[in-house]
Amino acid sequence: MSMRLNRFLARAGAASRRGADALIEAGRVRLNGETITRLATSVDPDRDLVELDGAVVTLPESLTYIALNKPPGYVVTMSDPQGRRTVADLLTGVPPGVVPVGRLDAGTGGLLILTDDGELANRIAHPSYEIDKVYEVEAKGTLSEEERLKLEAGLMLDGRRTAPATVRVVSTAGAATVAEMTIHEGRKRQVRRMFELVGHPVTRLTRTRVGPIELGDLPPGRWSHMSDEQLRTLREALKMPAE
Repeated sequence: MSMRLNRFLARAGAASRRGADALIEAGRVRLNGETITRLATSVDPDRDLVELDGAVVTLPESLTYIALNKPPGYVVTMSDPQGRRTVADLLTGVPPGVVPVGRLDAGTGGLLILTDDGELANRIAHPSYEIDKVYEVEAKGTLSEEERLKLEAGLMLDGRRTAPATVRVVSTAGAATVAEMTIHEGRKRQVRRMFELVGHPVTRLTRTRVGPIELGDLPPGRWSHMSDEQLRTLREALKMPAE
């Protein structure tokens, strides 16, 4: 079955589709020994030989899609030169090439998607697809209605206003607030920094959903392969063609 060359490179994990287009235009991709610069080129994975910078590019026999409940204290990377615990330490038996999608800082727990499907990973991470990232936030103090509306309207981070969000107060008890926050972006420590700006430092943060994929009752430190139904709904949310 033939496919566009940029999709082939994305499926192989070499780059996103847009990144693959740049590789092709730069003359770094060869098809059956011939340098290709035409973006509309098609490739048959069963017959054609694709090379990137002289190295053969192949599709994995099957793609892997994993949902992990990351505990706090683990770094979202597959290796760490500082010797810190990484999510790779939790993934026994996972094929090589599977990588985390997007950010989740070391102190934050909850749902992390990992895959070797480069195209799907790029779409989840890119804000233009407006995929919901939902967090359960525990913060100091009582969040006022005015502060909640400020969070929803957006705040200035690093010289840019955050995109509109949704914030729902779940409960207030004593000197603490539990809220559910939904964002589409993934800036570094975004939720924590936004709550700090309105005067409510976060004491616990858990991501509970990415698009249609929910954390559910998956225990901390455990992972599972996504079901066909989960993957179907995720691909629909990302506006990806059916496999």
